[in-house]
Amino acid sequence: MTTKGWNLRVFKREQRSLFGEILDWMLTPLLLLWPISLALTWLVAQGLANKPFDRALVYNVQALAQQVKLGPDKTVQFSLPQPASELLRADETDLVYYQVRGAQDEHLSGERDLPLPKPNEPKGSSYEVHIRDDEMRGLEVRVAYTWIRLDAEGKRPALVQVAETREKRSVLAAEIIKGVMLPQFALLPLAVLLVWLALVRGIKPLSQLEERIRARKPDDLSPLDDKAVPMEVAPLVVSVNDLLERLKDSIVTQKRFLADAAHQLKTPLAGLRMQADLAQRSGSSEEDLKKSLQQIGRASVQATHTVNQLLSLARAEGGGTHLLQELCDMPTLAREVLQDCLPRAMDKGLDLGYEGVEPGALGAQLQGNPTLLKEMLRNLVENALHYTPGAPEHQGVITVRVLVDPYSKVLVVQVEDNGPGIPLHERDLVFQPFFRALGTNVDGSGLGLPIVKEIAQHHGASVSIDATFAGQASPGACFTLRFGVI
Repeated sequence: MTTKGWNLRVFKREQRSLFGEILDWMLTPLLLLWPISLALTWLVAQGLANKPFDRALVYNVQALAQQVKLGPDKTVQFSLPQPASELLRADETDLVYYQVRGAQDEHLSGERDLPLPKPNEPKGSSYEVHIRDDEMRGLEVRVAYTWIRLDAEGKRPALVQVAETREKRSVLAAEIIKGVMLPQFALLPLAVLLVWLALVRGIKPLSQLEERIRARKPDDLSPLDDKAVPMEVAPLVVSVNDLLERLKDSIVTQKRFLADAAHQLKTPLAGLRMQADLAQRSGSSEEDLKKSLQQIGRASVQATHTVNQLLSLARAEGGGTHLLQELCDMPTLAREVLQDCLPRAMDKGLDLGYEGVEPGALGAQLQGNPTLLKEMLRNLVENALHYTPGAPEHQGVITVRVLVDPYSKVLVVQVEDNGPGIPLHERDLVFQPFFRALGTNVDGSGLGLPIVKEIAQHHGASVSIDATFAGQASPGACFTLRFGVI
């Protein structure tokens, strides 16, 4: 047997039927309770069968007790007429025995070997009849007996007993059991059938739900109707709808990424092709060829930057919360980003620095993905590097701050510059993909700030923009991230 075939057999063996499992859990208790019901019915039938025959025994004991008299010589006497004796033994099914014993425990009449009551059995008052189960000549008998006090001298009372075998009682108990259990033999298969039909009807909505899902087209990601399913299945449908919604968002993100990539790469690729055509012309001078190569290099750098930004945006929009998260120290991440961006700031003559709490400070840590958080900070710093003029025409200053509010314990990250700033009416627009402010001659893809917003939202942070020097020629811009306030 191959490994694939073995795995298939294991899968089939472990797969269970919900219908069969529910049917087992419903029928197994029913089949287990049926013998218990049979035993309880037997006990009840025995009690019911004893009652009428016990009354006959009590009547016979009382009739015999009336024949026990105290003679003139203070001796106990018993006289049973012959017809009464024959009538007492006239039962065609069971054997009837009786016994009369005097105050001196002498045998007066009846069977001598009829068992006597046990010493611990109550005697009760005179003529009070008691019933017990006993054995006579190897047969189980039902015995009714009574004690008779004939004088007040405290002598031992006389004893009258009547015993009867249990044949009629067993027959009556069997008839009662037949009357009760035989209908159950007919009702049990009917109950099984009704349970099976009820289960078929009960799981029918699941089959209908399966049919609706199978009938859907591959591109139909609309939510399922959770009102048309039973209450127990509604959470499953809600979970499926949530999965469909996330799948729809993922597909929309992929489509937008492809559209954005095609749109943004069209311009640099067209420039590369045009410059290549110019360089291939036979009449081009060495100076023209050098300019074309410079343009090709600049277009390739722009295309590479655009692709990297698109990939970062797709990763941020594609669910950064599902990436590996760990405890991140924001001052440490900020300093690493500043070290990466420092060579470019020095080339442009910008003052790039850090202010705020030291690495490891209390409250400066958060759960997040370090790669995405560094990407977020890098985009903010690079945005400031792009738009802040450098030496010699302007003394550009860029400051990265990591602060912890001493009262609310909110972690705040700021990237501040003294560049041209962002007009108030454009501060919400700059977070839209590919938006570029009018009047700027700086190269860029317009994706850096949207990436910042996406990553910030995944980490529960809000983003705001303020002017650093409002009313001045270079108002600057201060991007503020507040974690844990959304």
